[in-house]
Amino acid sequence: MSAAPYEVEVFFDGDCPLCVREIRMLERLDRGRGRIRATDIAAPGFDAAAIGKTWDELMDRIHGRLPDGTMIEGVEVFRRLYAAVGLGPVVALSRLPGVSGALDFAYERFAKNRLRLTGRCGPDGCAIPRHAAG
Repeated sequence: MSAAPYEVEVFFDGDCPLCVREIRMLERLDRGRGRIRATDIAAPGFDAAAIGKTWDELMDRIHGRLPDGTMIEGVEVFRRLYAAVGLGPVVALSRLPGVSGALDFAYERFAKNRLRLTGRCGPDGCAIPRHAAG
């Protein structure tokens, strides 16, 4: 019996401790079923251009890709990931009027401050080294 194709691929910052914890939690919930695919954009050799994005775009906010190649961004990536691992009721709540807007607002604030919030800023700012090609 062949494995079902993944439901969503997430492009995450493997140098972000919070991001890595979230991905690992989702992988545990996936229980080896392969419904999610996680690609570390901080890994040596990762090529953002191969997916039609720049490394800076991928670092600005979370991105995902569906099996048909459709790219998704922001909170929708989390919705797809959570649905793929069986947390549909959480996803349904996230789509409620008011809740949806609040989540979008909160995520945008987090994304803009992610480097500082995860301890990756120094006295000279929040520039991070590029591990990726391109």
